[in-house]
Amino acid sequence: MASNHTRILDRALTRLKLRQLRLLVAVGQHGNIQNAARNLSISQPAATKMIQDLELDFEVKLFERTNRGVVPTVYGEALIRHGKLIFSQVSNAAQELDDLNEGNSGRVVVGTLLAASPGLLPIAVEHLLRDRPNVAIKIVEGTNEVLMPALLSGEIDMVVGRLPSHRHRSRIEQVKFFDEQVMAVAGNQHPMAGVANVSFEQLMPFGWILPPVETTLRRQTDQYFVRQGQYVPATAIESVSYLANRSLLRSHDFVGLLPAHVASLDIESGLLTRIDWAVPFGAGPVGVSYRGERSLSPAGSAFLDALQVAAKEFQPA
Repeated sequence: MASNHTRILDRALTRLKLRQLRLLVAVGQHGNIQNAARNLSISQPAATKMIQDLELDFEVKLFERTNRGVVPTVYGEALIRHGKLIFSQVSNAAQELDDLNEGNSGRVVVGTLLAASPGLLPIAVEHLLRDRPNVAIKIVEGTNEVLMPALLSGEIDMVVGRLPSHRHRSRIEQVKFFDEQVMAVAGNQHPMAGVANVSFEQLMPFGWILPPVETTLRRQTDQYFVRQGQYVPATAIESVSYLANRSLLRSHDFVGLLPAHVASLDIESGLLTRIDWAVPFGAGPVGVSYRGERSLSPAGSAFLDALQVAAKEFQPA
């Protein structure tokens, strides 16, 4: 006798249509069957019938009706998530075919965090282009909270940077390249520039440029501030823009926190200075996160190899 999983799988393979999945995703986005149907240019009765057919085929209830429309059940959320991944993969396939038609040897979309942007990633790109000069590369910058959902949905192929400590790890594969330290930096004009053995008490009067609240480094920073007598900076600027942060550090007496090898590039060039304070938090692994070898195109697999070669060459500060 066939298992429930086998029976549902057989129905999905023989009956499920992409148009049904498009409707499902649209209803999840709009929270309303009528608006989703209008968006897809179908009638509301037809849309309702399509959802009912899906519920019969999968033997679950996909949406609950509320005063404001409909909300997906846990089953609906799961199917919507997989539907988004399917459409993302179809889009990637179409893009890869277009790239090949244009003479490019494949395409790879890479998400990057600050820890990888200035050193590791450019070396890997150089290696990839040496082997595949016509490959199409797209780099998307952001935080783990933005990039990881995009990775899981198939919008990007991999994320390079600080590895997430707990969230998302059960659904992705990770390769660690090295451990990164965090450094306190400031503009050359800062009163603490050149001062030896700076204490946190000496930094307390100054403003701080902090990472976004959804990042691990920010949580660690906030926890440290709490332990230092519920310390609240006189001025706190939350920013993920490295160029803006560097400009602010050079024009104001702020303190910033940066991955050590990222900061070392500007310190060596004389744009910033290191504050001689041993940051007691923020160390963590840097590497690559991806959905597994089977999820990668040939170009994606080649870039993964290039990253591993680059990591062996790259020496963080």
